[in-house]
Amino acid sequence: MFRFSMALAAAVASLLAGAAQAEDLPRTHLKGIGETSTVIHSGKLEQPFWHETIPQASNGMVTGDILPFDQAGVDNAAILRLLKLGGMDIGTTDLSRLAADDPRFEGCDLAGLTLTIDDVRKACGAYRPVLDRLLQENWNAKLLYLGIAQQQVFWCRVPIGSLADLRGKKVRVYNKTIVDFLEGIGATGVSIPFPEVVPSLQTGVIDCGVTGTLNGNTAGWGEVTTHQYLASLGWGVRFTAINLDTWNRLDPKVQAFLVDQYASYEDKVWATMKEAAADAGRCNAGEEPCEFGKPAKLTLVPVGEADLPEIRRVIDESVLKNWAARCGEACTAEWNATVGQALGLTATAN
Repeated sequence: MFRFSMALAAAVASLLAGAAQAEDLPRTHLKGIGETSTVIHSGKLEQPFWHETIPQASNGMVTGDILPFDQAGVDNAAILRLLKLGGMDIGTTDLSRLAADDPRFEGCDLAGLTLTIDDVRKACGAYRPVLDRLLQENWNAKLLYLGIAQQQVFWCRVPIGSLADLRGKKVRVYNKTIVDFLEGIGATGVSIPFPEVVPSLQTGVIDCGVTGTLNGNTAGWGEVTTHQYLASLGWGVRFTAINLDTWNRLDPKVQAFLVDQYASYEDKVWATMKEAAADAGRCNAGEEPCEFGKPAKLTLVPVGEADLPEIRRVIDESVLKNWAARCGEACTAEWNATVGQALGLTATAN
């Protein structure tokens, strides 16, 4: 009984201490642009984080209006520029969309680089200091969060049983590193806007398309495809950053509060996306339970042992080689010391 009473007293003291710390926070309100409203990151994670978790944890002292970018009428490729100029306090976007400005942005999410969620988290964790420095030096922003969307895979309207079956196929892509991968296997990348992919598959303009296992499902790709080859073409790595001027104006207690809250949020996102990945697999195969997507009847083709050496060859000879050429020697050396070391890979800039 005595031990129980002491434990209860300690718990109460901890709660009171947390409440006291929250009350010490100065009133702070932030505005920004977040995930698109149609993905689970928004409705299941980001919006509850800002509408419930942050206000509750701060006793209402820290609040935010984080508008989904599709509702804001802003192209998410422009979010970092707006953040740099102080047009918002906080912004979230996809790393690969920024690679045209600086190829370092796609360094931890190159096509084929990581086949599992644990590996992509390891790679991006190693690369995090590079990304934070890049944002601070060139974009007047500080990194708060790194997460993923889903595994980006091949959705095909023709039977695919292995990597070799993709040779000669026309495949919808959305970034340069995926084009590099396709060139390495003898396929052709075709740039098609997301809303036009379904009719392009229906009419045979393309044989396959690349997108997330859940995004494709909810967008109806499962209705015009028959096979899904599960080689990873990336994970849709995304980040949240805060304008550096805004950050420097914040009270140090608010800074510490946000760092702590975003660390917990990041863990929750990665855990949730593991659940979503398993759910997407069931949905695409027509199995239950199917919570986040809708039942389809696809043949799911995992990466076989025989394909692994070929994927490694394509990574070395096409993906890493071409990316290193775009990025330069200093960038490549930094990658080798971070992502490369974490994954046991080496890139060479020629």
